[in-house]
Amino acid sequence: MRPILIVSHGQPSAPAPAAAELARLTGLVAGLLPGWQVRSATLAEPDALQVAVAGLGDGGALYPLFMAGGWFARVNLPARLASAGAVGWRVLEPFGCDPSLHDLAAMVVADALGTRNPAQTQVLLAAHGSFKSPVPSDIARHVAKIIQEKTKVARAEAAFIDQAPQLASVTGFDATSVCLPFFAAAGGHVTDDIPQALATAGFQGRILPPLGLDARVPAIIAAAIQRNEAVCVTECRYREHT
Repeated sequence: MRPILIVSHGQPSAPAPAAAELARLTGLVAGLLPGWQVRSATLAEPDALQVAVAGLGDGGALYPLFMAGGWFARVNLPARLASAGAVGWRVLEPFGCDPSLHDLAAMVVADALGTRNPAQTQVLLAAHGSFKSPVPSDIARHVAKIIQEKTKVARAEAAFIDQAPQLASVTGFDATSVCLPFFAAAGGHVTDDIPQALATAGFQGRILPPLGLDARVPAIIAAAIQRNEAVCVTECRYREHT
């Protein structure tokens, strides 16, 4: 059986609930991948990555349930695999870089709009961002562009927790607006940071569940694993100008 390990950041302040949620998602993905040995681990759990790699053996593939292909996916994960004694392992393209996920974001927004006129609706994509690298914001802005192109909404923009433009400073979103969190799970950023920041901004619209909780996600992950795409180690393919 081909070994695959799905890895997320997890929640350092409370590792167990995030690990259980990742295990639930992994079970759904495994059901779509007969012939694969699918396991999960979070980076927040002490030694979880090492234990999982040892249990799966050589020649596996690590699927990062990350929303961007930044330092963690390109540098940190390969280094952690090497430290764990992994032999012949590959790191696949992160979850957030998958064009199928970007299309799903547009579908989620379209579903949320229902019969409402998209030309009179504004969309805010809430993402993490980074003060250290442009890669996370590049992907978020790319997804916002995809949402606008596919749904024909009046406005679709990205704002961030960790960089400008920050969620707490967004303006011009009325009560008919929707906010889609560009996150893989419902951790503290989604349950606490985003609502608090939007309250500070006076955002009156509807906050949707994080994109990673959509029921179509397991199939997207399974398809990406079957494609077995190696990670690009040079730079993110989604630049702000694309």
